[in-house]
Amino acid sequence: MNCYSCPGALGSCPIGSLQAVLADRNYKFAFYVSGFLLLFGAVLGRFVCGWLCPFGLVQDLLHKIPFPKKFRKIPGDRWLKFLKYLILAGFVILLPLYAVNFIGQGQPWFCKYICPSGTLFGGWPLVSANPSLQQTIGWLFAWKNLILVVLLVLSMLIYRPFCRYLCPLGAIYGLFNPIAFYRYRINAEKCTACGLCQRTCGLDIPVHQTPNSPECIRCGNCAKACPHQAIETPFSKICQAD
Repeated sequence: MNCYSCPGALGSCPIGSLQAVLADRNYKFAFYVSGFLLLFGAVLGRFVCGWLCPFGLVQDLLHKIPFPKKFRKIPGDRWLKFLKYLILAGFVILLPLYAVNFIGQGQPWFCKYICPSGTLFGGWPLVSANPSLQQTIGWLFAWKNLILVVLLVLSMLIYRPFCRYLCPLGAIYGLFNPIAFYRYRINAEKCTACGLCQRTCGLDIPVHQTPNSPECIRCGNCAKACPHQAIETPFSKICQAD
């Protein structure tokens, strides 16, 4: 999950890796990266977002900060959810493929112009530790800082704004939620449609109606809150047997 451009990274964010391959002038299909996405998506869905993403952790911690008014969603939430799919198609796939220079080399557009995680975990440490880099920063670094600061502030007001509206990796994994091995099932005999699962969900998902929504990050809070244990996972029967 490290930013692919960080020189200290031993691994990398699959979105950065995917862009690096697509933007290369000697482009070949990214079997390794695509296989990685397919494997984790098919097995876990957006479980990765809920439990492995470092920027998700930052948003979670910020949302715990007391604030006079918290919001379940912002105006336009219904349509803004589709923005991450547009970013995936445009900034992650199409622009790296087709917006190339005279030698046919593209750029990692999402990482370069949008990704707040790279700014926080890669940009800030590198710039603060290297005086020579501080002399070269310009409008792009200022733009990335603006995006990051806006998202950090929004994280105190609403739950996980980056995951909701901007993250292309979440968009990919979300498509697997309905078919992934790790998915939720509602036990119709136990469920009373009380709505407690939706009220508990930070993303305001009606879990009792759409337990495998593409927006679900598999945090498990809904299952913990259900008084009737009606939300089941592939491991529920194993746990009950034990």
